[in-house]
Amino acid sequence: MPSPVSADRPAAQPPGRGSVEALISQTRRLKVEVDAVRRDTPDDGMDPEDRWQRALYDLAVRQLDDVDAHLAQLRDGPEPVPPEPSEPADAPAPRPAPTACGSLLSRVGSAEWNLLSDEASWSGELYRILGLDPASPALTLDELPTLVVDEDRPLLTGMVTDCLVDARPIDGEFRVVRPDASVRTVHMMGEPVLDADGSTASMWAVVRDVSELRRRRRTVRETGDSLHRHRRRARTEHRIALELQEAVLPPWRGPLRLPHQGPGTLELAAHYLPSATSALIGGDWYDALALSDGETLLSVGDLTGHGVTVTSGMATLLGAVRGMAMAGTEPGPLLALLNQLLDSTVHPALGSAVCCRYRPATRTLVWAQAGHPAPLLYRCGTGRALNAPDGVLLGATSGAVYGQAEVTLEPGDLLLLHTDGLVPDRTGTDAGERLLGLAPRFAGARTAQDCVRAVVEEFGGAERADDACVLVARVTD
Repeated sequence: MPSPVSADRPAAQPPGRGSVEALISQTRRLKVEVDAVRRDTPDDGMDPEDRWQRALYDLAVRQLDDVDAHLAQLRDGPEPVPPEPSEPADAPAPRPAPTACGSLLSRVGSAEWNLLSDEASWSGELYRILGLDPASPALTLDELPTLVVDEDRPLLTGMVTDCLVDARPIDGEFRVVRPDASVRTVHMMGEPVLDADGSTASMWAVVRDVSELRRRRRTVRETGDSLHRHRRRARTEHRIALELQEAVLPPWRGPLRLPHQGPGTLELAAHYLPSATSALIGGDWYDALALSDGETLLSVGDLTGHGVTVTSGMATLLGAVRGMAMAGTEPGPLLALLNQLLDSTVHPALGSAVCCRYRPATRTLVWAQAGHPAPLLYRCGTGRALNAPDGVLLGATSGAVYGQAEVTLEPGDLLLLHTDGLVPDRTGTDAGERLLGLAPRFAGARTAQDCVRAVVEEFGGAERADDACVLVARVTD
């Protein structure tokens, strides 16, 4: 072990036993507190951020274990090297005593090499770190590199040379190959010990097995990298979904009149409200399309889920709705075909929708629904929900049949279509009732866009937990 005189300072005197006991007590209290926080950390194996946090807590607890055992070794002193065995010469060599996998005492050893006598003195822990028999002679500094992997030998040789020639402290890591072919990473710290005339007499070192520590740090780094990749992927998916949504949904920024002019024409306005609790884009849509026969298609819908896959599915459904409507398909049969399309996709999903076909010549609205809130009709300062025909969720069952309903509108009537997430469920009040409560404000509105603005002001707050769409159509005089 170290001589009382080192290269640049006298050897420090060991701290008193009472002060070390106090440090041990503080370390153990801190370890209990950190371990309690670790147990409360989610560990479902799915979320990269949870895995990263869990790995950091595991590393902190392991390091506190090491500090605890370091202090215990400082208090109790090093473990002596076992004595030479007394068995006959032909008896098998004794095996090193097994140690607990997590014990620091099996991972920290010490050594001193006497340069004058070319003798080496190792602690029992160092033998166990290197996987050697404690009964065998300690390796000299010239023999020590034979245990080191080829790539790391120059590092060890350079550290030892600098220590012996230039009196530089040793502080570095290298890998050793044990007799059982396992590879361990060790950290060596040491100093030269000078004699009375200033010549280097010996070198001492403390060797620590840091393989588990490096493995845990690598785990922390890898989980951190995984978390960064997960976040980059989420940002990329959000951007793609947003661009896809903007490419599909009509970019209405104000009242919109369809190309067909005259009595019964619809004035339209719509708005998409993103979720306040999710960074991912949902599958909600709104749409209005002037058909070749002079009629108008109105639709809103919602495909369950969030992300690029759902937004892509929404775009597919909306394209199918437009194509079938242009071909003259009525709302009921159109939803039946849409259900068949959703049922046959590679990634099954559920969706809801309302599809309306407005005939301006007679101011007639023909509509159907698939598990969706019915349109709301506002007239003369009051509102009501239209009586809904039969219709199940899209994708819920094969071969579903969807009924149709018909209602005649009057000049000044206002029709509101919306998706489920528009009205937050805070008090248990029915969403339709809360929307119908806006009838007086709609009666005083001058444009459809004013009505949409009133809806957004009322329900566009941060507490909304889902995406939503609202579409307002007002019958002109």
